[in-house]
Amino acid sequence: MNSDQLSGNTALPAPCLVDAGIVASKQDMHRLLSDLSRVRYCYLQDGELQSENEGYVMEVFADPQRSTLVANHTLYLNVHSFDYMELGQSPDGYPCFNLIQDCRKLRLIPLTNPLEEQNARRLNAAALEAVVTEVLSASWDVRMDDEDNFAF
Repeated sequence: MNSDQLSGNTALPAPCLVDAGIVASKQDMHRLLSDLSRVRYCYLQDGELQSENEGYVMEVFADPQRSTLVANHTLYLNVHSFDYMELGQSPDGYPCFNLIQDCRKLRLIPLTNPLEEQNARRLNAAALEAVVTEVLSASWDVRMDDEDNFAF
């Protein structure tokens, strides 16, 4: 018996979800949704498709006074607009995030892979670093040339 069992403290461990399950914590919903960029979305009400399109997740936030907005291929997602989120797979077999509130469902299917995006970010950072190094080097060369021209 451990000390928690002896003291009567039987707190459950934090949930562990792997690719499927129900996420009820607004903080966990926010963390998962923040990684999204391009998505295909479907909006269903009472099981009937109301809208379907592609868009870009511009912002994920938690504010009980603001709305979730989906317009002009952009999504501003407020985790307080939903009761919970289901992690699962779309009928096509792609990972999806179902944001549920009463009889409404906003299904988000990522169109980008975080692994590929991370590699692209690394490449962009390396390219930027190389350009900055080149510019700084050229700047030093110009200064040295100017100093040589004015030396007596």
